Amino acid sequence: HADRRDLGRDQGHAMKAGWEVKPLGDFTEVVTKGTTPTSVGFKFTDTGVNFVKIEAIDLDGKIKPEKLAKISPEAHDALARSQLREGDVLFSIAGALGRITIVEGSILPANTNQALSIIRLAKDAPIDRAFLAYCLSSSAMTEQIAQQQGGVAQQNLSLAQVKSFQIPIPPLEEQKRIVVVLDAAFEGLTRAKENAEANLQNARELFEAALVSVFSEFEADANQKRLKEVAIDFGRGKSKHRPRNAPLLYDGPYPFIQTGDVRNATHLITEYRQTYSEKGLAQSKLWPTDTLCITIAANIAETAVLSFDACFPDSIIGVVPDPVQTSSRYLEYLLQFFQKRLKARGEGAAQHNINLATFETELFPFPRLTAQDEIIEKLDGASAAVQALEAEYTTKLADIADLRQSLLQKAFAGKLT
Repeated sequence: HADRRDLGRDQGHAMKAGWEVKPLGDFTEVVTKGTTPTSVGFKFTDTGVNFVKIEAIDLDGKIKPEKLAKISPEAHDALARSQLREGDVLFSIAGALGRITIVEGSILPANTNQALSIIRLAKDAPIDRAFLAYCLSSSAMTEQIAQQQGGVAQQNLSLAQVKSFQIPIPPLEEQKRIVVVLDAAFEGLTRAKENAEANLQNARELFEAALVSVFSEFEADANQKRLKEVAIDFGRGKSKHRPRNAPLLYDGPYPFIQTGDVRNATHLITEYRQTYSEKGLAQSKLWPTDTLCITIAANIAETAVLSFDACFPDSIIGVVPDPVQTSSRYLEYLLQFFQKRLKARGEGAAQHNINLATFETELFPFPRLTAQDEIIEKLDGASAAVQALEAEYTTKLADIADLRQSLLQKAFAGKLT
């Protein structure tokens, strides 16, 4: 097996004497994928048989029961190929590649869709399924997937590619020992991750509490105005040309902001991924620096302020504040406070959205400018403190992920003690 050992080294497995590397397909009974109930004339239901989608599998390989979809027993019977068995290993092959879980009897009967491959080991398979699941979640497997993709951005794998995965096969007793060690280590890492995630959420809630504390003091008594009344310019962005993706509109000198750019910004929009040409500008509008951007489709009621002149489409509202009455900084904090209430108005549609009329009719508090400045100062301080906490806990989560991969790398190099 010299050639397979060499391949194992190429894939990141520094092989130990006595270990082999075999293609996954060599020791499986079935490698298949599921299908959707619509393919056999059924729909998803509110109750019934469990149906596993990628979003039901968390990054730690656990199935979240609350995220399971449902199908009728009749649909389950019709989808015989995608019926799951206890011990099946699910590995995502489309979208979020590499999500892994081992099917437990508690969720059965159950089915899955075409985004998940079903790996069912042969009875005489020389591998422990928990060991296999750990192997499939390792960085070495990520490298194999990257090689299978050949540098293409396409996020899917074929069943043939899954079957060709090169899997290290130490002696079975060694596999079981490795699983015991990893189980114990990952139990501690999972607790640490949960604590860091809880602390990260608490940090974000601290800022929300600061918003409520500050704005609740004067919300009922302050001068109430609509956004248009405190703006020099107010309205939706423009993107008149159809089709909107016509190449002649793009790759020029004018930044073109979209809803994702607003969502990803922290207070200020400092980056952009797309630009308009002169023709793009001609069918749009250039908004000035310090314009407050408000998303009204996809990511609803997200806000950020332009740090440069830019165009944006009609899924974003622009507010150029009247400096005599308010500032973009105050407006952004104000709308963060009202965001949950505004979002509630967009619920119920297939795609949540808030239209321009929401902001044309809504009344917001505008105290004197000195009071607005005091609010900005308080919230700037709270925001800075929260961002520092977020950075700390985000770093801890990254460190936990790195440690997890380090342990897996040692395990599959035969160096785990």
